[in-house]
This record gives sequence, C-alpha cells and structure tokens, in this order.
Amino acid sequence: MTRNILDFERQISELEGQISELKAYAAQYGLDLAAQIQDLQAEHQRLMQRIFGQLTPWDRVQLARHPRRPQTLDYIRLMFDDFLELHGDRSFADDPAIVAGLATFAGRPVLVAGHQKGRDARERARRNFGSARPEGYRKALRLMKLAEKFGRPVICFVDTPAADCSVGAEERGISEAIARNMREMALLEVPVIVAVIGEGGSGGAVGIGVGDRVLMLENAIYSVIPPEGCAAILWRDPSQGEKAAEALKLTAQDALGFGVVEEIVPEPLGGAHRNPEQVAADLKAAILRHLSEVSALPVQEMLDRRYSRFRGLGAFVEAAASRAAAM
Repeated sequence: MTRNILDFERQISELEGQISELKAYAAQYGLDLAAQIQDLQAEHQRLMQRIFGQLTPWDRVQLARHPRRPQTLDYIRLMFDDFLELHGDRSFADDPAIVAGLATFAGRPVLVAGHQKGRDARERARRNFGSARPEGYRKALRLMKLAEKFGRPVICFVDTPAADCSVGAEERGISEAIARNMREMALLEVPVIVAVIGEGGSGGAVGIGVGDRVLMLENAIYSVIPPEGCAAILWRDPSQGEKAAEALKLTAQDALGFGVVEEIVPEPLGGAHRNPEQVAADLKAAILRHLSEVSALPVQEMLDRRYSRFRGLGAFVEAAASRAAAM
C-alpha cells in the first residue's frame, strides 16, 4: 500500500494510520478516546488544507498519475448504465489501451470511449499503460462513426501519457491514425464531449480529444509532451521533470486560462482517488449540462463552432508588433 502513497502525502498517511489505530484500540478495550481522536482528525484536516492548498505543477502531475486515481472503466461503472464494450478496428486487432462501447447516459443512448491504463502490473502491460496503438484510435473512430449513424452523442475520457511510439505502431501508421481521428471527429454530426480525467499527453490525447466541449478534472494535466520527455529534450536529463512541469503550463488552471478547456471539474480535497463516487457525480453533472447545451444547436452551427474552437487555439501576438502598436 505504501507504493500508492506520494511523497507529499506521506505525513497525511501517517496521521491517518494513527487515527485508525486509535479507533481500533478504543474499540478493542472499550475506552473513550473520542477527544484524542477528534484532535487528530482536526490536525488531519489542517494538514490536508495546507498541503493540497499549495500544490505545484509537479505535484499535480503526480496526482494525475496516482495509482488509485479513477480510470475510464471506473467512470463508466459510476456514470453510465447498460455499457456494452465493442472491440476491434476491423483492420488489424483490438487495442485494450482504449475501451469503447454503447451505453446509456442519464437515460440517453451514447457512445463512450476512453483510455484505460490498468491497475496491477499484468493489466498495465496488457493495456500498454494507456498508450494506444493505431488500432486503438481506428477502433474508437469506427465506433464514433457508428454512433453518428444512429444519432448517439459521443463522450470521451482522456487519460494517457502519450500514444504508443513503438516500431510496430509507426509501421502501422500511428500518426495517420491520430490525424484521421482529429479530422473525422471535427466533422461528426453528433455532439462530442471530452473529459481529461488524468494525463492528457501529446497526440495520444488529441486522438480522441476533439470535441464541442472539453472538460478537465482539477488535478488532471494536459500537455504536448510528458514533463520527463520535455526535460530529456531540453536539458538531456529526464530527472528535471519537475522543472519542465513548471515551464509546460500543463495544469487545468493553465488550460482554462488558455481557452483549451471550457470548465474545470473540482476534485475532493486530496484528489479524485479519495472519493471517486463524488468526482463521478460532479463530472456527470458537468457533462450532462454541456451535452444539453450542444444538443440544442442546429447541426451546422454545432460543426462551425467546433471548427472555430480548435482553429482559435494557439493564438499569439508578435512582441515587436505589439510594442509598435503601443507607440
């Protein structure tokens, strides 16, 4: 269990252990230790507020990767009914790194797709740690086109460090698969809602990340490259990931400020892994609200807005031109 504790959570974990031991001791010997337990719980709350009230970008990277953080299948279980997983891209294979299928969302038929990293070592290896291969993106697109045919909205969950970069993935056209998904998702004539629930890494994220609205959990990250990869390129030292995380502006707050996402969905104090049910309820309410707004639009207006949304990202101002205009 200690492997599931982040460095900055260690003090909190030790205090929680003390509270549990005291409760067990009081129950075993019939002692009244309510006052001592209450004091420790108050200290626990103060410690939580202090630590999680001043998280750095690197801390949020660690939370986004937390081993116990809810993943796509957790949200499907908590938010959807009648989920029927569908498999295969009808060209090469099935990719377990992306799960997708038909479901009911608040009484409405939808198509849901998302990255799945896995929990234990065996499952993580099978799912390639959530790094999808070309067949994963082609499977997702095949099912999105099926959803479009039957008028089902599409809901996507993004949680991947990056797309698979193995020789096999390159040989089977990973770049083309991601590019095709981006183009085709921009043209889907049904509402598309995207939620970044953990890591939104590079092309692996945007391969299922083009939508009418993009939401992001409070401690999720969204970046063109993982911090360690950025550090390896810039400083030839992957251990400088913390420094890179500061420079990459990858937090949900940064993404909202840049207009990359429409809304940040709050997490419980301590992160989503401490109360998955509450996070799922809040995320479901946010998705439902945005889905209702997008569904009310005429199809052409919806497509025009989706196109304009992504074309507007990355706007910049030339510094020299800005200074000249000011003079």
